[in-house]
Amino acid sequence: MKISVSTLPFYPQPMEDILNYLTDLNVENCEIINEYPHDSFDLDWIFSYDISFSIHAPLSDVNLASHNKSIRDSSICEVKKSMDLASQLGSDVVVVHPGQMPILGRKFTEKIFRYNRESLKECADYSEEVGVIMCVENMPDIESLLFKDLDELERLILDLDAYITLDVGHAHNNRFSTEDMIKFSRIKHIHLSDNDGSYDSHQALGKIDDGKGIDFKSLFSGLKKIKYDGLLVVEVQEPSAVKDSLIYLNNIR
Repeated sequence: MKISVSTLPFYPQPMEDILNYLTDLNVENCEIINEYPHDSFDLDWIFSYDISFSIHAPLSDVNLASHNKSIRDSSICEVKKSMDLASQLGSDVVVVHPGQMPILGRKFTEKIFRYNRESLKECADYSEEVGVIMCVENMPDIESLLFKDLDELERLILDLDAYITLDVGHAHNNRFSTEDMIKFSRIKHIHLSDNDGSYDSHQALGKIDDGKGIDFKSLFSGLKKIKYDGLLVVEVQEPSAVKDSLIYLNNIR
């Protein structure tokens, strides 16, 4: 298992500042959230860093399940751009959020789920064309988001022949135990943060010490048993939480 750090806690700092900071911390892997201002790069410059990358497709203004075809098509296009970047950087993984229920979409939920499946299928097929792995992420407990339930997500993933990004903070927020989080065969990528279960607060690992936080000892023990060999991406809210999380990981793993 290799440790990585997401650009989320540093957003929207310049990528140069982020990579210099991670280099000073001896971090060898970084997950780039691929939206403005981190939406394009000089490849020669980025290859000057001794850092490997995974790519997170855009979070903002995209909806693969939209009932507006132009928005749906644009969202697919943005995901494909992230897959192109991943291919150029030699990255294995592209993290993709599933769609969300439009405000008026509840009037015809079957169509929304069909649109979502069709969009993700097109993205999955494209990922094979460009030689990267699409990993769809489970969502936190927010009303409009789709695929908060890991069991539902696995059924979708098996249908698409794709893979899962397990966000342990999201899973904890949806009341999954650490044992249940890792029972799925298609987990290829993992996001790490902590919360007290009430909402997805992206706290530093091990900071919730009142018994309501994530049982990371149990999580890592389980990951060793299933021989998980992918990235563990620290995806926290603040830069200070990155350092705290890395120290915690060094002490617990």
